Amino acid sequence: MASRAHNLNAGVPDSLTGLADVAQAREIIAKWQREWPDVSTRCPLHAMLVDLGRIDTVNVAFGETSGDGALVEVAQRIRHFADDELESSVWLAARVSGGTFLLVAREECSRERWQWLAEALADALAMPISNPGGDSALRLSPRLVLMRALGTTTPETMLDSMAEGARRLRTMAGQRIIWETGEHTKGGRTNQQLEADLLGAIDRDEIEILYQPQFHIDGDRLYGAEALARWRHPQLGLIGAGVLFGIAERIDHVTHLSRHISRRALEAAKAWPKNLRLSINITPEDLATGGFARELVVLIEEAGISPERITLEITEQVLLSDLDRVGAVLDDLRHKGVAIALDDFGAGFCNFHYLKMLPIDQLKIDYSLVENIHKDQRDLSIFRAITQLAQALEMTVTAEGVETEEQLALVRSEGCESYQGFLKAKPMAAADFLALTKQ
Repeated sequence: MASRAHNLNAGVPDSLTGLADVAQAREIIAKWQREWPDVSTRCPLHAMLVDLGRIDTVNVAFGETSGDGALVEVAQRIRHFADDELESSVWLAARVSGGTFLLVAREECSRERWQWLAEALADALAMPISNPGGDSALRLSPRLVLMRALGTTTPETMLDSMAEGARRLRTMAGQRIIWETGEHTKGGRTNQQLEADLLGAIDRDEIEILYQPQFHIDGDRLYGAEALARWRHPQLGLIGAGVLFGIAERIDHVTHLSRHISRRALEAAKAWPKNLRLSINITPEDLATGGFARELVVLIEEAGISPERITLEITEQVLLSDLDRVGAVLDDLRHKGVAIALDDFGAGFCNFHYLKMLPIDQLKIDYSLVENIHKDQRDLSIFRAITQLAQALEMTVTAEGVETEEQLALVRSEGCESYQGFLKAKPMAAADFLALTKQ
C-alpha cells in the first residue's frame, strides 16, 4: 500500500467519493513541488486525468442514485489500483468534477510505464459495475489524458492542459488515451509482448508472493497472513495483483496463474507454526472451473496442511453473476473445512444479498471505511453498523488498512476480532514472515 497523499491534507474531501477535491489536489501538488529536497532536479510528477464517458447516460437511464454509486465505485477502483501499482510512491487521487478524476504520483517513472499503467487503469474502470437500482450491470467508458510535469509546470497549468487534452480526446473516435501533447508513447511494449513475458515469468517462478500479516485484536497476536502476488517486470517495474491478473485474463491463463500462486503460498505455509492461517484470494475464473473445489483440496493435501488453516478471500466483483453456482462451490469447500471471507467489503456497493445467500465466515471491512473512523462520525457509524450486522449473522470481522493507534482503538471498541495494516506490519517476503512467526 502506498502513502496516500490525500491523508496529508486536513481539509474536507469530496463528499461523495471521499477522495481529495480539486482544491486539495492543487494544494498537495504545490506542497510536493515546494518541499522537493533536490534543488538540482525537478519534482518528478506523473498525472492521469480520467474522464468517464456515459456517466450522464447512466444518470438519465437509471437515476442519479445509480450514477452516484458508479462514481463511488470508480473512486474505490482508482484507490485500490494506486495501492497495488504505486505502492513504492507517494500519490494522490482526487475527484475534479462530475465524472472527472485525477491520479498523480510523485515518482521517477518512464513514459512507457506511465502509459502502460494508464491502459491497465482504463481496463479496470471499464469492468462492469453492479447496479443497486436494477438487474443489469453498468459499464462506463473511461478516457485518460497523461502528463509528465516539467520544471515550470504549476498545479494550475497541469490541470488546464489536461482538461484541454480531455476535450480534444472526446472528438477522437476509438481512442481512449493520449498524452497532453496528443501523442502516444512510441516504441512501447505491446500487449502480445507483455503476455509472453508473463508466461515466461510463471515458468521461471518470477511471480513474487508477499505475505500481509494478520493479527487478533486481543493481545495483538499473529494468527496468519494473506498471500499477495507481485511481478517485477524488467522494463515496466512493479506490477500489482489486479493488473497481473488482467494480463493473464487476455491470454486465458488466469487459472494457471491462480494455481501457481496458491501452490507457492501453500508451500511457504508448510513451514509456519500449525496455529497460523493462510488466506488466498480467488478469481471469477477459479469459481467458474468445474473442478475448482476438488483441485484446491488436492493442492492443500499435497502441501500437508489442514484445510481448517485455509481461508479463501473473494470480492464482490467475483460475485457479480451466477450466485447459485458460486454458492454451491463455496459450500463444497466450506464442508471440507476451508473458511470463506468476503474481502474489501464496503469498497463497492455493499451488496447485503451476498451475506444472506453465501456461506461466509468472515467479513473484511475495506480500508476506505477504516481510515477516517477516528475523525469522521459518519464513517464510524457506517463501520459500526456493518460490524453489528456481521456479528448478528455470526461472522467474524477483520478491519483492513489499520495504520494508526487511534484506528486500532476504535476497531477494537467496535468488536472486530482481527485486523491487518501498516500499523503492525507491511506485506513481506516469505522468509521475513517466517522470521516474524518465531518472534
